[in-house]
Amino acid sequence: MARIVLPRRSPFPRPPEAKYHSTRRARPPPPGATTVTDPTERNGTLPLADLYELTMLQAFFAEGMRDTAVFDLFVRRLPPTRNFLVACGLDAALERLERLAFAETAIADLDGLKLFSAPFLEWLARFRFTGDVDAMPEGRIAFAGEPLLQVVAPIGEAQLAETFLLNRIQLETMAASKAARVVSAAGGRPVVDFGLRRMHGADAALHATRAFWIAGVAATSNVAAAARWGIPASGTMAHSYVQAHDDELVAFRAFTREFPEATLLVDTYDTLEGVRNVARLARELGPAFRVRAIRLDSGDLAALARAARALLDEAGLNDVRIVASSSLDEWAVADLVTAGAPIDGFGVGTRMGVSADAPSLDVVYKLAAYGGRGRVKLSPGKATWPDRKQVFRLETGGVPERDVVARWDEALPGRPLLVPVMRGGERLPAGRATIADARERAREEVAALPARLRALATADPPYRVEPSAALEAERARLRAQRAGAGT
Repeated sequence: MARIVLPRRSPFPRPPEAKYHSTRRARPPPPGATTVTDPTERNGTLPLADLYELTMLQAFFAEGMRDTAVFDLFVRRLPPTRNFLVACGLDAALERLERLAFAETAIADLDGLKLFSAPFLEWLARFRFTGDVDAMPEGRIAFAGEPLLQVVAPIGEAQLAETFLLNRIQLETMAASKAARVVSAAGGRPVVDFGLRRMHGADAALHATRAFWIAGVAATSNVAAAARWGIPASGTMAHSYVQAHDDELVAFRAFTREFPEATLLVDTYDTLEGVRNVARLARELGPAFRVRAIRLDSGDLAALARAARALLDEAGLNDVRIVASSSLDEWAVADLVTAGAPIDGFGVGTRMGVSADAPSLDVVYKLAAYGGRGRVKLSPGKATWPDRKQVFRLETGGVPERDVVARWDEALPGRPLLVPVMRGGERLPAGRATIADARERAREEVAALPARLRALATADPPYRVEPSAALEAERARLRAQRAGAGT
């Protein structure tokens, strides 16, 4: 996939800097109000966990089970419409591990459940994560059956991390993987995230938007995410602005007084008449006309884009770009690009925002070793591999050919994909990589994929992920050991 190069005159307007500031003093928030968008980040709340993690933690505590455990976080199988994943969510996951603790109010909440012993709660009040984490860096291409992240820690610490690690890695990896397909389908035209209003809550909207940016999306309408992650903010106008005026041209005239380089939404009433009103405005303003783009948000987008382009060019507005939106996903974008529609950029909302065709990943967190011994799950369709691991990617001329999941102590050909990101509960430099680093990694690694994997259709054959001979032998040994013990 070629690097995205934004048009010299971007179709996505950014108001003058002065518009972002006010000389008025902000009113203080009402008593008890909070600006925190993620409820699990408020002081005193319980860590994001399922109840069984806490009950198991007490049982481990009571039994004196404190030996080191290894847990793998991986996707069992890819959705039918995904040929690869873009690993994402590591930054938020590591941040949570660093802050994993139980405040006094959280201990009181647990005590109120009448499930936990006083000695356990006293121990929990001093709880901190002290383990190690190895992971695929954000932006790395990944596949099913290989660890995205591996935790090595005392078993209680590792077990308690399960739910929030799954939650964070699943959400952002799902979002980045969807966005990578949309960006690829756009063929170098910029894609802007318009999905905030239908995404599943404020926290998901913030973190999914971050994942979209890593996957190559050019900008977002989500101003909170733009400010938090340093992503370009972009937007146009709503139909309600035009409707609130008695005349469409009057609305365009008023809006461009405030935002001269606006993108004007032209389909409130009659799309082509809306384009003609843009041409009329250009004649009125003469050299002062600086509108960057028009936006099409309904109807036959390919046909309307061609007709709109003809009207704009006839009026001498060759530099005014055309942006399309309206229920777009990678398939719709690809159809418009293939049809040769003169569309310069895409606003993609709900279907990317919620990853509509694959709104979840079959991601799991499984015990691979405890007390220095490999552990396996042998359930049909859900069997796991034992021991601590490394993943090696074999490439020819920089093009990935297959991945091998191996034991940690094996030295195999290929590029190792898991890197140390946390030691002793503290992040290493590799665990503090910037969002720009992740974005560049994703761009390079998607571009290096074989064409069949970058295509929207299901790859045939799929990418190969296989265990090493040593890993297979160890699982066979553990299986035989279980059979011999009659379990």
